[in-house]
Amino acid sequence: MAAASASHILLTLAPLVLLLVLPQIQAQAPAPAPAGPVNLTGILDKNGQFTTFIKLLISTQVANQIQSQINSSSEGMTVFAPTDNAFNNLEKGLLNNLDNQKQVQLVLYHVTSKFYRQSDLLLVSNPVRTLASGQDVWGLNFTGQGNQVNVSSGVVETPINSVLRQNFPLAVYQVDKVLLPEELSAAKSPSAAPAPEGKKPTEGSNKKVPAASEPAPADDKTGAGGRLNAGLGFVVGLALLCMGVLS
Repeated sequence: MAAASASHILLTLAPLVLLLVLPQIQAQAPAPAPAGPVNLTGILDKNGQFTTFIKLLISTQVANQIQSQINSSSEGMTVFAPTDNAFNNLEKGLLNNLDNQKQVQLVLYHVTSKFYRQSDLLLVSNPVRTLASGQDVWGLNFTGQGNQVNVSSGVVETPINSVLRQNFPLAVYQVDKVLLPEELSAAKSPSAAPAPEGKKPTEGSNKKVPAASEPAPADDKTGAGGRLNAGLGFVVGLALLCMGVLS
């Protein structure tokens, strides 16, 4: 009977002991470390074929803007990263002819202010606004089916070929063409400077100057015609004089 009573007491106290001890055990267990900030340029650099895009992100200071928004936005972000080959296939000189403001717009055009999984892109309402959007909608359009998603700027269209990251708050997708918006597609290399104009003619330069070999027009008084008239006059005068003498 005593043994049975002791067992009964232990069974009754066991839950109470656990309630007292368990919080202490949990308090001693290390808390999980918080996730570190998401680093866009680090993700791109790890994949090794986005050197030009990384340089643009840094030189335009868009990297800092995106980095801040990624780690503070409740909506997340999505980046479409062109490869180095994509930039190499641009029209020669086009990128260098964009001023700093237009380079900023070009980079921002590759980023949306919302996190999209690849499957979500087929359900969006086109066009999707980008960070370059202001009063004018610099949007992207998405089409496709199944696992194939195409993104179009209205000037170029390319499939999303690779998923570099797809965890909230950031999705990063590889694209093999630079998403050039219509607003920037007209950028051309500066035309060659016009040839200098010839020296303007001075006043009176349109007058014809007779060639050195061109004979001057005969003068009625001093030319051959004048001499002929003078000779005839002399002959006539001489004849009249003779007639006068003879008469």
